[in-house]
Amino acid sequence: MSLRPLVVKLGGAALSCTETLDKLFASISQYQASANRQLVIVHGGGYLVDDLMKSLNLKVEKKQGLRVTPKDQINVVAGALAGTANKLLQGEAIKCGINAVGLSLADGGVCKVTQLDPELGNVGKATPGDSSVVQAILSAGAVPIISSIGIDAEGELMNVNADQAAVAVAAALDAELVLLSDVSGVLNGKGKLMPTLDEKLADELIESGVITDGMIVKVKAAFEAANALGRPIQVASWRYPEKLAEMFGGSNIGTRFTV
Repeated sequence: MSLRPLVVKLGGAALSCTETLDKLFASISQYQASANRQLVIVHGGGYLVDDLMKSLNLKVEKKQGLRVTPKDQINVVAGALAGTANKLLQGEAIKCGINAVGLSLADGGVCKVTQLDPELGNVGKATPGDSSVVQAILSAGAVPIISSIGIDAEGELMNVNADQAAVAVAAALDAELVLLSDVSGVLNGKGKLMPTLDEKLADELIESGVITDGMIVKVKAAFEAANALGRPIQVASWRYPEKLAEMFGGSNIGTRFTV
């Protein structure tokens, strides 16, 4: 059975742990040796941006979870995400024997990016573009590692939310999407992992206090991604690399958010 390509959005916290990245890319390398599903990684790297901003005494400001990115700071943000974070990941992949190609949302026009809100500065919204260059990279047996930095039609660098960037890349490639983070998925009231979740049940769990605090944000973001993509997506953890090969092969190891 031929599987659609899989876009893996890598949560920022994973980037801060070399051991996790080693295990992740070792899993990808082992999977590639025995299977032919095409894999794409999309990443952010907020902690790297925060560290760099603090070292430069620049103010870190967020509105509704999005980083305010003034035009005079976009070069710093782009350097951290499209530069340091991207090459850090590419280096870990190469160390594990993977032919990795570091890209941004602008490369090959895989995503079109427009300014999201002037009040946020150089923050962009990504929509699906032309996937032919990324498809060519995949056809060559390489793994594209794509940062969430885009460029608009005027040539302006734009900082795009990494979850939203991953949705746009997945849509461009007609791919499946998994959001890898530090949580295994959604737990029910008895602490058991829920393999599937629809919006009606999610609302009930939020109302009853089973889903709380930061998990509410993750759940809502996951449904936004599933609805934008028009197909179920999976939220799973990078903490258990031994399970990742199952996920690459199409199995559900976290919570599948259905639309």
